[in-house]
This record gives sequence, C-alpha cells and structure tokens, in this order.
Amino acid sequence: MTKKNYLFPFIMITSLFFMWGFVHNLDPILIPHLKRSFSLTTLQASLVDSAVFIAYFVMALPAGIIMRKYGYKAGIIIGLVLFAVGSFLFIPAANTQLYEFFLGALFIIACGLTILETAANPYASLLGPPETSTFRLNFAQSFNGLAATLAPIIGGQIILVEGISDEQLSTMSASAQQLALASEASSVKTPYLILGLIILVITVIFALIKLPEIVEEESAVERELSVNPFVRAFKHTHLNWAIVAQFFYVGAQVCVFSLFILYAEKVAGMDGQTAKWYAGFGVGLAFMIGRFVGTFLMKFYKPSNLLAIYSIICVLLCLVAMTVSGMLAVYTVIGIAFFMSIMFPTIFSLGIKDLGSDTKFGSSLIIMSIVGGAVLPPIMGYIADQSDIQVGYIVPLLCFAVVFLFGLRGHRISKKV
Repeated sequence: MTKKNYLFPFIMITSLFFMWGFVHNLDPILIPHLKRSFSLTTLQASLVDSAVFIAYFVMALPAGIIMRKYGYKAGIIIGLVLFAVGSFLFIPAANTQLYEFFLGALFIIACGLTILETAANPYASLLGPPETSTFRLNFAQSFNGLAATLAPIIGGQIILVEGISDEQLSTMSASAQQLALASEASSVKTPYLILGLIILVITVIFALIKLPEIVEEESAVERELSVNPFVRAFKHTHLNWAIVAQFFYVGAQVCVFSLFILYAEKVAGMDGQTAKWYAGFGVGLAFMIGRFVGTFLMKFYKPSNLLAIYSIICVLLCLVAMTVSGMLAVYTVIGIAFFMSIMFPTIFSLGIKDLGSDTKFGSSLIIMSIVGGAVLPPIMGYIADQSDIQVGYIVPLLCFAVVFLFGLRGHRISKKV
C-alpha cells in the first residue's frame, strides 16, 4: 500500500478522533444539566462519568478479541454502530424521564467508543512508516483536542438552555415542577439525534471504502509456544509501564477537566457561566494547540524525551496551582492542559511499539487502563471536600510524576523471558 493510498483512510480515522472527543466533552455539560433536571445530588450526577469510564474497563478486552478475529475495519464499524445506537437512545431517555435510561445510553455510547479507540489508536499508529508512528497518532489526536474546545461551547449553547429559575420553580406545584424540568431535560434530544445521524453516515462510508488491513504476524517462536495472547502481551515490560502510566494520566486529565469550573469559582471568584467559556476557549483550546505544537516538536525531539519534559512541567504547574489564587491560578491550569495534551497518544504509541502480533491485545489493555478516569477524580474530590480544591491538585501532581517515570525509563522496549 503506497503512501498516497494511506491518505484517505488516515483522514477517515482522524475523523473518529474528533467525534469521540466531541461526545466525551459533552459530559461536563450533561452533569449540571441532568443534576438540575432530575434534582440529583452531586454524587448521583457524577455517575455520568462512572457510566462512561466503567464501559472502557468492561469492553476493552472484548474489543481486542473482536479486532484479532475480524480485523480493524470490523472493529471500527461495530464501534460506530454502538455509538449511534447510544446517541439515539437519548430520545426515549428524555421522553421517559428516567435518569437510569440516560446512564444506560451513555454506557452504550462508551462501549462503542471503547472499541473505536482500541481500533483507531493502533491503526493510526500503524498506518505508515514505523519511525513516524508517534507523530501520526499525535496529529490524529490533535483533532480530539479541537473537539475539547468546541464541545463545551456548542453543547452549552444547545443543552444548557435558559429555563425556569429556581425561584420560579419553588412557587410551582410538584406536578408543574416535574413538567417544567422535563421540558428542560428534552433539550438533549436534538443534539444527540444529530450526532447519531452523523455517526451513521460515517459508518456507511467506512463500510463502503477499502481500508488497508494491517496484519501483525506472529513469530515462529510465538506460534511454537502457543502462549495465551493476553499472558504473552504482559511479557512486554514497556507495555506494562504504559498501562500504569495511562491509568494515571487519564485520571489526571479528568481531574483537571471535570473540576475546572469548581476550581475557577473557588480560586478566582468566577461565576459558572464565565468559567464555561474559560473551559472551552481556555482549557480546551490550550489542549488542542498543545497537541499540534507537540506533534510539530516530535519532528525534532524523541517522543519519550518530550513526554518526560512535559510531565515535569505539569508537576511544577500543579505546585503553582496549589499555591496561587486569582486569574494566575486559572491560567496555570490552562497551562497544564497545554502540556498534558500529548500524553495520551504518546504513552499509547510508545506502549504498543514493536508488540507485533500482540498489538491488538496490548491496545486493549492500554484502553482498559482509562478506568483511571473513574478512580482518581473521586479521590481529588474527597480531598477537596475535606480540605480545599487546591490541595486536591496533589492527585494530578502525583499522576504526572508517574508519567515522567514512563517517559524517562518505562518506555524502553524489553520483553520478559
């Protein structure tokens, strides 16, 4: 397959990075929206993130089995179908006014995203010369950053509609309150219907186009030993390091993104509506620009070295975020978003490097470690409740320290005998 023939498949794969980035970054908008519509506690509203990240833990290994048996293209199509189905389920969820229905729809979307990420990340990495694999993956992931910028703004304008005030609600009867909140909850139907239709179109395109199927051959020794592929994948020590590093990185990213508005309100006295714009055009835009800048720098610096440098900078910025106040604190967190932007794709590509026939299962294991996004933010939240949101930044600080160790030493390729 020539370089020219790789271009259109790579464009289509890159579109997937934007789509799952967009839907992921609608979640911070959904949380306050559903919290109000269903009169939820903060803990109940946080189940939105739990429904998403638990799906990654549950579906990552089945995704690897699907790809190993049927190939990358089949995995992408299956993931897209689940993505579309989950999006369409927001319509009956809004009609029935059942919060559990919304959680179920999010879980199905996330199952599709798990398969997509398990397929698209290694596929983008492998779709071309090995020496530029990290560059390609960071470039594709840059469009995930673009989605992080646009989703909070677009989603906020469509979903967070101007509804009845709390004062007006308090004067209504219980039945009238229910009807008013049900009307607000229905605002999710249109954006998710449009999203589902777009995903269906992309699914049809993938079904019709010819994608180069990349096959990782088993070595003669691997065939002779007939080792269980999951067990064999863990024999790669750099993969084990990548699994741990990705667990902590995703946990740090969700901490920074999900708690940004609360942090901005506390340290800068910002109101929620203003903080929303800083979340999109501040944190999200910095994340996107950081991906493009990092991708460019990888032409001149080894990805592992850049990862180590960026992670140390994030550690230092976390220290600043814990000690300063006002807009300087807000800009510090925006800086963290910039420097952490390259971490996911870089950890991923370094982790699956030279895995050969273990690439698909290795990819599944790294995607499975995204469950860190469900485990670590509640710890930061607990610290914030017991002490202060700024003290809570000790959690992402320690996470970035782990990423630094991976960039410094853990990425080195070796295999246990």
